[in-house]
Amino acid sequence: MEPFVLPEFYMPYPARLNPHLEGARTHSKAWAYQVGILGEPDPTTGTPIWDERTFDAHDYALLCAYTHPDASATELDLVTDWYVWVFFFDDHFLEVYKRTRDNRGAKAYLDRLPSFMPVQPAAPTEPSPEPTNPIERGLVDLWARTVPTMSVAWRARFIESTKNLLEESLWELANIRQDRIANPIEYVAMRRKVGGAPWSANLVEHAVAAEVPDRVAHTRPLHVLRDTFSDAVHLRNDLFSYQREVQDEGENANCVLVLERFLGVDTQRAAELTNDLLTSRLQQFENTALAELPLLFEEHQLDPVARLDVAKYVKGLQDWQSGGHEWHMRSSRYMNGGGPEAEDSHAATLVRVLGGPSGLGVSAAHLAPTPRRVGGRLGTRTWLASHSGLPYEPVGPVTLPEFYMPYTARVNVNLERSRQHCIDWGREMGMLDELPGLPRAGIWTEEKLAAFDFAVCAARLHPDASGPELDISSAWLTWGTYGDDYFPVVFGHARDLAGAKHQNDRLSTFMPLDCSATPPPLNPLERGLAELWHRTASPMDPDARRWFRKGVEDMTESWLWELLCHIQRRIPDPMDYVEMRRKTFGSDLTMNLARVTKGRRIPRALFRTRSMRELEDSAADYACFTNDIFSYQKEIEFEGELCNCVLVVRKFLELDSAAAVLTVRDLMTARLQQFEHVLATELPLLQDEFELEADAREDLAAYVEGLQDWVSGILDWHRLTGRYDEAALRRERTPPPVLAGPLGLGTSAVRFWAHRGPEPLLR
Repeated sequence: MEPFVLPEFYMPYPARLNPHLEGARTHSKAWAYQVGILGEPDPTTGTPIWDERTFDAHDYALLCAYTHPDASATELDLVTDWYVWVFFFDDHFLEVYKRTRDNRGAKAYLDRLPSFMPVQPAAPTEPSPEPTNPIERGLVDLWARTVPTMSVAWRARFIESTKNLLEESLWELANIRQDRIANPIEYVAMRRKVGGAPWSANLVEHAVAAEVPDRVAHTRPLHVLRDTFSDAVHLRNDLFSYQREVQDEGENANCVLVLERFLGVDTQRAAELTNDLLTSRLQQFENTALAELPLLFEEHQLDPVARLDVAKYVKGLQDWQSGGHEWHMRSSRYMNGGGPEAEDSHAATLVRVLGGPSGLGVSAAHLAPTPRRVGGRLGTRTWLASHSGLPYEPVGPVTLPEFYMPYTARVNVNLERSRQHCIDWGREMGMLDELPGLPRAGIWTEEKLAAFDFAVCAARLHPDASGPELDISSAWLTWGTYGDDYFPVVFGHARDLAGAKHQNDRLSTFMPLDCSATPPPLNPLERGLAELWHRTASPMDPDARRWFRKGVEDMTESWLWELLCHIQRRIPDPMDYVEMRRKTFGSDLTMNLARVTKGRRIPRALFRTRSMRELEDSAADYACFTNDIFSYQKEIEFEGELCNCVLVVRKFLELDSAAAVLTVRDLMTARLQQFEHVLATELPLLQDEFELEADAREDLAAYVEGLQDWVSGILDWHRLTGRYDEAALRRERTPPPVLAGPLGLGTSAVRFWAHRGPEPLLR
């Protein structure tokens, strides 16, 4: 019996079939024999991984014909060969290394593969290694046929995604060996790497002959398009492959299983929630393409050709999404007999192909969709749920749960000194002054700043810092929180995204990498940043300054994302929220400061490893969610905010506030337990892999201790600060402003606000 009934899928794009399908089928089989994927027994198992019958049943040519409907015959042959190779790799790795738990052999096998993907052709004096198996022979052939038409920048991106796809299989193998099931946040992040869809997204650029310009390839909108595409592809695959992976192969990297265990629900409910997340990710893709790409084009002044290339890429991702779904419904590789779409007929396929135009914004033109193709009820429900944020919703006070915290906060002896420094510095920077043009006196008063008590937080984050170092740490917390309050007050109610963008652009000018003179500051935010940058960056080397400035810029740019959500009345998609919350909270800013001060002898490459990123991200999530629980009533009821994890979880899982708080607390616990797991099982191996000397190991231990101080100190501060005091917030509360006029991007000029007293304090 199938473990669950396939849910109703949201798929607004019609699948189309490439006319060169039969040619790709013939070519791919011949190529598979040529490189040894077919017809060659594996030395480890003694039998072939695939036989011809298995190969034909999987029908990867059909997958590629659906996912790349406009590719030429030659291009479809190439793309199909890539997918034959990658699926064979997956099955070969399962049989040879996952089933046998051979971690050492797996690592040696994977370490050879990058040598067959050179960014530049090898010089005659540097011969490439000789391929010794079908995977290596296939990779040599595919690489030579793929890279000549692509830029070095694209090759570097494709190599990175291919290496992630191959090497992070060790993460799956480690979890199988330890009988460990990932938490939901860890799972989605890692699935992007081991699942291969980012690799597919890069290959789309080749298939549509349109490279994403390198100057925008690493911006937030392009990252979000790639990540939402990837998540949707992987979540769909998890639904179709649950029976094969979990029940037959003993895999435990599947979102349905992850949600079953984490939420304590049955398999059917877990499948439906996985599908809800899939739908949310698809709608995040659409929102990014329609709302953020036009802004990106203007910001970077892309020419028409570059804009067209990005548009072709977006359409290629859409084609892949709909084609991949169609293939899953037809391939013998997966469970696909339990859902209503299994009844799809040839006639229904013709309706899909001929039923109207495809692409963003044309779904209404499809007058005769196949049964459940659009997923109308599901799509409408999830879209309305995410775009119907109700500002100033009464939610009542939060009953704080018990928090899992295995570390004890330590307190710096210089606390009292830095307490006074925060007040004096804030006053000197003008943070306590009236600001022109605001409906109330200013952002903060001295009484509020004293009640917030940022020095109490800094004294726990940096318990061993000297007096001057603690002053700087306290001032950074003061400045970051002031900026987080400043943006909504100054730009939020006016929906002034252009003004906020201009302000954010100016902030970078106050962080010169050479610590040279800056423009005259125009407000307390700029004045505070200029002063802090000079104090903090002057002792750093140029690389450290660049690293640290990136953390500040990530935080300030994330405030624009919050403002855009506010303008759209959009409650964020769960994964978009988690990943952006680390930035809005300033996690990278504070961690970069710790890297610079405590990690001087640690190789920079070590910080870029998966283990270190997971260690830092899990700590950051614990701290961010701590803030979201404590600030839930303040932000939602008193400030009209929509970016809060409790609200996101409440809407997504359809819970009440109390249950949502407990779920967020459980996420915090899972993330901190993951922190402990990485610390205990992965960091020792990482130190050996990098062959760290004693001084580097000492710095790494100090850095890890700093992360432990960080999470425990932030929880401690939230219990002590007056920033979230309900009585004080109620005393200050005033009715929200009354909006007159239309909402949305581009309508600010035709609106006016009727104020009924001063605006409430925001964030």
